[in-house]
Amino acid sequence: MRKLILATALVVSTLAHVPAHAKEILNSSYDISRELFAEINPLFVAHWQAKTGETLTINQSHGGSSRQAQAIIQGLRADVVTFNQSTDIDILHQRGKLLPENWRERLANNSSPYYSTMAFLVRKGNPKNIQDWADLTNEGVTLVFPNPKTSGNARYTYLGAYGAAKQRLADDAAARSWMVEFLKRVVVFDTGGRGATTSFIDRELGDVLITFESEVNNIIKQYPDLALERVVPKTNILAEFPVAWVDRNVARNGTETQAKAYLEFLYSEQAQRVLASYFYRVYDKTVVNDTAAQFPETQLFTVEDQFGSWDAVNTTHFGNNAELDKLLAEGRR
Repeated sequence: MRKLILATALVVSTLAHVPAHAKEILNSSYDISRELFAEINPLFVAHWQAKTGETLTINQSHGGSSRQAQAIIQGLRADVVTFNQSTDIDILHQRGKLLPENWRERLANNSSPYYSTMAFLVRKGNPKNIQDWADLTNEGVTLVFPNPKTSGNARYTYLGAYGAAKQRLADDAAARSWMVEFLKRVVVFDTGGRGATTSFIDRELGDVLITFESEVNNIIKQYPDLALERVVPKTNILAEFPVAWVDRNVARNGTETQAKAYLEFLYSEQAQRVLASYFYRVYDKTVVNDTAAQFPETQLFTVEDQFGSWDAVNTTHFGNNAELDKLLAEGRR
């Protein structure tokens, strides 16, 4: 059994208090971004010190995106959030009034400095011949991805699969029947993306791990001896990675200037090159041109195109006794 190597991440207690004069910020982020920000943070610290003369410490908190949002509502004093689903930032406004409703308008690209899509990680030689979403319900195929109730990563997987089925099949009823079969193939629902990766690699569960394209590529790079292979579906979902500073917290912590600058740095060519090196798709035109070969072409659709607003999706699909629960129940009959 192989142990997944994790970068050390500092998880800060929900009771943590950052004095106004302290030169440190806390980035609350999604589950599989540990290594990414372990590389980006020192670059910003050096940039900030050269620009202002100020020494800055950046702490990290990682977990399922929705759980991270809930921790902030309950008192985690995060200065910035770098999540993988916009509704996990929306909830900071809706339930805690921690930032304004129009937070998406404060930075470029809907406050999403980078994006991704879903990909399949298959074992050496692709023994089940997985090429697209439809193949995931072939005889004997088993799947691993996180729980859509707790993971933004998994919500994109669920909606990517459902949206592709709606485009491929004759009607919504046929797509829904396919989703019942798709969910029946999942052998474990971990709480977050990193847990799902551990299940696939360390516990050797499943034929296919479905996760962000960036994570698939990084796993392949980390485990070259396993000869794992990547499959990017021909039709796929746009997965934005929204960021925001948490207004109430930065006001209390005295870190508004640092928090804003940190997020703006993610749009710089230097940071965009790091993001692309972790196989995230980016917007900087120079970096896009330089890295085009590493990103297969895929036809992307948005959540809004196929399902309506995220608020509607969360109610219709991921609420208690909503569509996800009904599909799972049908699959158990």
